[in-house]
Amino acid sequence: MTRILVVNGPNLNLLGTRKPEIYGSATLDDVVRVAREAAELQGIEIRDVQSNSEGALIDAIHEARLDCDGIVINAGAYTHTSIAIRDALEAVSLPFVEVHISNVHAREDFRHHSYLSGLASCVIAGAGIQGYAFGVHHLAAIIA
Repeated sequence: MTRILVVNGPNLNLLGTRKPEIYGSATLDDVVRVAREAAELQGIEIRDVQSNSEGALIDAIHEARLDCDGIVINAGAYTHTSIAIRDALEAVSLPFVEVHISNVHAREDFRHHSYLSGLASCVIAGAGIQGYAFGVHHLAAIIA
């Protein structure tokens, strides 16, 4: 069966309570539900991981090379700081979609740069948690 890893980085466990004016009221459980519903329509299985630890995210990305066909990743603030996550994504050679719940380009300047975008199959920003469904659909088309 086709499987996609959905990766959520630091502070995304606080969705629903952290800055709802920016991130909305949806929770991390809602994010995973939206991704699963989109995947089920495509006959795809979802495995999800959330961690505030860079190393745990890298380990999950490495493990994905063994049983996943693609990755949807919201690396949170690591998007703008982590060459290590970028290198992990490059090393596993799986197609991936970079997702941001908010429009990072309408926010602080430091959020405008992503270490991941140059490798991503596509970047989705500002679509709320629906961006995860868009990412799943995009990967389904690539993987098919």
